[in-house]
Amino acid sequence: MMPAAFGEVRYLSLLLRKFYVSHQSERKEKNCLNCGTEVHGRFCHVCGQENVLTHQGFLPMAKHFIYDVLHFDGKFFHTLLYIFTKPGFVARQYVQGKRMSYLDPIRMYLFTSAVFFLVFFSVKTFSVGNNTHTPKPYTNDRRDLIEKYEKRLQKNPDDSEYRNRIAYLRDTSRRVDLDSLRELEPVGFGNRRYTSLENYDSVQSALPQAQRDGWFYKRFVHQFFTSKEKYGESDEALKVFLETFLHKLPYLLFVSLPFFAGILKLLYIRRKTFFYSDHAVFTLYHYIFSFMLMLVGFAFNALQDATGWSVFNFLTGLLFLVWPVYLFIEMRRFYNQSFRKTFVKFMILNGLGFVLIMLLFLIFALFSFFQS
Repeated sequence: MMPAAFGEVRYLSLLLRKFYVSHQSERKEKNCLNCGTEVHGRFCHVCGQENVLTHQGFLPMAKHFIYDVLHFDGKFFHTLLYIFTKPGFVARQYVQGKRMSYLDPIRMYLFTSAVFFLVFFSVKTFSVGNNTHTPKPYTNDRRDLIEKYEKRLQKNPDDSEYRNRIAYLRDTSRRVDLDSLRELEPVGFGNRRYTSLENYDSVQSALPQAQRDGWFYKRFVHQFFTSKEKYGESDEALKVFLETFLHKLPYLLFVSLPFFAGILKLLYIRRKTFFYSDHAVFTLYHYIFSFMLMLVGFAFNALQDATGWSVFNFLTGLLFLVWPVYLFIEMRRFYNQSFRKTFVKFMILNGLGFVLIMLLFLIFALFSFFQS
């Protein structure tokens, strides 16, 4: 039933194109307006532009728009059908030069990733604890606390923050609470502890040049205390960091594409008939399948929430098994190697791919931390 529907869409697209082309007025001049080549026929043999009148009415423009939409939809669903039913088939056809029947992988990747992240950001919300804290009375005796901090002061006599803490505790007119004391609690970085950004800069400036922290480490500590000062002890800092990081996921996946294709190039380096661009095409169509599979998972979650039926949880879990099986079949069909060789390379690909993703996650997490 679905293939028939896709066929109807493609037939309508071709019919509209025929109708549209046959009603477009051809220019009398035979010079291509795009590249200047002399045109023999209706289309330029160099750039492919149609040699028709440039000034069009509203109806011809509307027809052209409808054709473009239907032509894209027809190719998209036709390609998607084979991606789901025949792993590796579309990529194999594309690198062999049979491209007119399938949507270009880059164009399809951009469309599916845009749809996926549009849905992803509309359904995913993050709530990380409470953003406000009620002060809790400190039950320890003031005298015990003062003695503890005086011992710390003996070990670090130049640390004025401990003096401030002792003075704070000795002031009996002030109510002692956990949040106030936590503001003075030193934070450990390496083998040193700091109570504030000013304290960190003061200690660093007092150290010899050779013992000071490097640029990156110093930047990290500055960002930590800046976030702490901005958001206090609430969970808002973590929430902002998560939101910043998640909005970088599209860039992370896009950056991972050439690296993933590079791993495939190394795994199949002895296959001289496969170029890097062929591995890139395979990677693009695999990412497209992954996006669509996750969209199906979102749909199952939504149905689970709406109906309460546990079968949708089972189907969502089943998708995690479908993905690796699909990738294995995809590799075997595209590269046409034996079961044993494909399985070994499948395992290596997953191991190296995991390391790659974790490394990119770390890099993008650091970027998100500095921007949050």
